[in-house]
Amino acid sequence: MVLLKSMLRWVAALALLAGQVLHAEEVTVAVAANFSAPAQKIATAFAAATGHKATVVVGSTGKLYAQIKNGAPFQVLLSADDETPTRLGKEGAGVTGSQFTYATGRLVLWSRQAGVVDDKGEVLRSGQFAHLSLADPKLAPYGAAAVDVMAKLGLTASLQPKLVQGESIGQAYQFVFSGNATLGFVALSQVMVEGKITQGSAWVVPANLHSPLRQDAIVLNAGKNSAATAAFMAFLRSDAAKAMIRRFGYEV
Repeated sequence: MVLLKSMLRWVAALALLAGQVLHAEEVTVAVAANFSAPAQKIATAFAAATGHKATVVVGSTGKLYAQIKNGAPFQVLLSADDETPTRLGKEGAGVTGSQFTYATGRLVLWSRQAGVVDDKGEVLRSGQFAHLSLADPKLAPYGAAAVDVMAKLGLTASLQPKLVQGESIGQAYQFVFSGNATLGFVALSQVMVEGKITQGSAWVVPANLHSPLRQDAIVLNAGKNSAATAAFMAFLRSDAAKAMIRRFGYEV
């Protein structure tokens, strides 16, 4: 009798698992380049918690917007700003009422070399470097924030000849990481591990030197009736996801 009950419990558990697998779906998430690392961790945790799969596609916010407008089958956009999701909603490409701020980012001036960037960013005034990397301000909100910082510091003209521009914040980071640029404006999330900047030297740019980097998520039309999309948006609001996001230097 005990053996029979044990077998019945196993059968019930297997049936439940089979049902979950049968109803598991996939959601394709377009992710701004600055949020690539936390998005990958969130996708893994989401799959473990729900059985659904999240496929992450990374790019600059401007490029992702263009792809969405040209029919790319993304179901969710995790933007690097709040303006692009709002625009998509107004243009009928996003689901009304689904937009929310999932993180607020921080900009950092970073060099892979120790001792290059001081804790007040005075290296920008010294000019003792060959190249300064930033993301394309027309495509990437973090690039636009970098332009704001240079303007507020009165350094736009003096820094212009040293600028090296990447399509996305990911490419701007690669210029510095590879040594093609001595330093650059990148996302804090790209150089922070478990709450600490572990390599090189950095200046976390004061938030009052640029517009807030509020990053919004929105469900796109392709995800309107998707169970996996709804589950992903709910998971993104969970305490587990928020904890992961904070570890990369974002405010939630």
